Amino acid sequence: MKLESILKRSSPIAGIPNTDVRPRRIDPPSLPAVGADEDAIRPDGWGFADTSFGLDGGNLTVSGNRYPGLSGEVLSSLLPWFRRVIGVDFPVDEGQVETGAIGYPPPIPRSAASPAFIQALAGIFGAGQVTTDDTTRLRHGHGHTVAEMDAIRSSGFPRIPDCVVFPLEESQVSSLVVLAVEHGAVLSAYGGGTNVTEALRCLPEETRTIVSVDMSRMNRIEWIDPVDRMACIQAGATGRQIQAQLEQYGFTMGHEPDSFEFSTLGGWIATNASGMKKNRYGNIEDLVLDMTVVTTAGRLTRAHAVPRESIGIDPRQWMIGSEGMLGIITSAVVKLFPLPAERKYASLLFRSFEDGLAFMYDCAQEAQPPASVRLVDNLQFQFGQALKPRPRGVKRMRGDAERWLVTGPLGFDVEKMVAVTMVFEGTRREVADQQRRMHSLARRHRGLNGGAENGRRGYMLTFGIAYIRDFILHHGIVAESFETSVPWSRAGALIERVKSRILAAHRERGLPGNPFVSCRVTQVYETGCCVYFYMAFYGRGIDDAIGAYHEIENLARQEILDAGGSLSHHHGVGKLRMPFIPQIMSPASMEWRARMKSALDPDGVFPAQSELHRAESTGDVAG
Repeated sequence: MKLESILKRSSPIAGIPNTDVRPRRIDPPSLPAVGADEDAIRPDGWGFADTSFGLDGGNLTVSGNRYPGLSGEVLSSLLPWFRRVIGVDFPVDEGQVETGAIGYPPPIPRSAASPAFIQALAGIFGAGQVTTDDTTRLRHGHGHTVAEMDAIRSSGFPRIPDCVVFPLEESQVSSLVVLAVEHGAVLSAYGGGTNVTEALRCLPEETRTIVSVDMSRMNRIEWIDPVDRMACIQAGATGRQIQAQLEQYGFTMGHEPDSFEFSTLGGWIATNASGMKKNRYGNIEDLVLDMTVVTTAGRLTRAHAVPRESIGIDPRQWMIGSEGMLGIITSAVVKLFPLPAERKYASLLFRSFEDGLAFMYDCAQEAQPPASVRLVDNLQFQFGQALKPRPRGVKRMRGDAERWLVTGPLGFDVEKMVAVTMVFEGTRREVADQQRRMHSLARRHRGLNGGAENGRRGYMLTFGIAYIRDFILHHGIVAESFETSVPWSRAGALIERVKSRILAAHRERGLPGNPFVSCRVTQVYETGCCVYFYMAFYGRGIDDAIGAYHEIENLARQEILDAGGSLSHHHGVGKLRMPFIPQIMSPASMEWRARMKSALDPDGVFPAQSELHRAESTGDVAG
């Protein structure tokens, strides 16, 4: 449905709504029930069950058809290139890595749910809304760190949720919280399960009944206001569900994190998330106008959602980034934007990372930078090239000619060159103007146009990274990513320090081959940028390769803090990063956190993220 027709139908006066007559809101229909095979999610790894990586005659293949440029392709260059980079001629098994293969499921602890509590749940929830099924409980007890992916295929976890509930409406969530207080249960909110901070891991020493509150059935858009450009969306809606529903009415929310297909609105708010197109649409804190949260003290809600207000202490603000420790978010009112009339992709090549970073700085100072602009270093640029299917015929001839031109007469070094991918969205005039300004800016930094197809492919490959991470884990390669934000003046030095620290730590431990250490700059601000690091090494034959990985990752994170970076840009803290909190907060800040948690959740219904946080709540925290 076109936006213009909606506005004409909803507003008495075209263009300017009549302030005396409330515009008619749109009430979208509920989502249809998802079939057994449609959009099924893998229980033993990242992504859709119909998408997997495998080997055919030594070449990497990708099943399914979801990801253009990747699905259905034969990627003959990737494994030879990766073997060369890490310096290990590692063996691989032929065939697809199928769901349920290689040790899944692991040993699963029995449910320790209180029988009285389970019986009481029957008074709130109907058939199919409560389960103690082992594999369902297992999936709700972990996120997607490499350690968790390894655990679900090997040793498992000592503690997982005792039951999983699937509320259909907010009143059920409210009743559940009351019941948890009465029975001394713990409620852990579950969105898409995509976190990489171990936020969903259950503490082994927890003796109370642990309930995972799966919000996936609360996924409706409750209403759309086409004049005020707002929508009220239930917290369990995933990014792909939100996008598909809003597009029918000519709108977008514009929030696209890397986990967009599976992560939820409630999860975005709880982790203070950022999206790939934040330059045009903003981060989650810019998009949320209001929210409803169920707490032990009752519902946090307001009479109206307004563009902005000043009301002193605002409990809603405490929920952004709260990671589920204060209550369960059930819905939110968010800003909407008209679907862009134009979307175009582009890419640029630079001779060095320093040139690319200088371009990114100048780009961030622009009044209207592209919706998305991302810089990859040389190793990640090579990785992207290795992921390309081998061209044939005319395409191969054209590619050979282009490579000759770039690396010959134009003087680009394949061991130093880097790439920037861009997405432009807006009106045709806006997009054309941004493209002109970005290419003009690139020339200042010796940049070269890399073409629209490379830009589109670079953006889409974001959705394939986690699949690749899980595939190589099956073959003994331990890999993960972590992010930070840093002021521009410290960005270059931080990147070099972190890479050097990882290389040194790998060498000090005598690990085989070479580590894969790479980075990309994914979000830009006037004051600084977000940097993603990617690390991998060959782990077969090493005692506790996962432990070695986390030792190195913690050293890298310490280096980030020492170099002036943040503990997290958008992933949150969870249990994984909680030990670093005392380094970034003063004792008074720590005490405020503890007092807030203790006052707002005195019974500890919503789980603390670690023993450190429990120490905060008792005031027993080192300065």
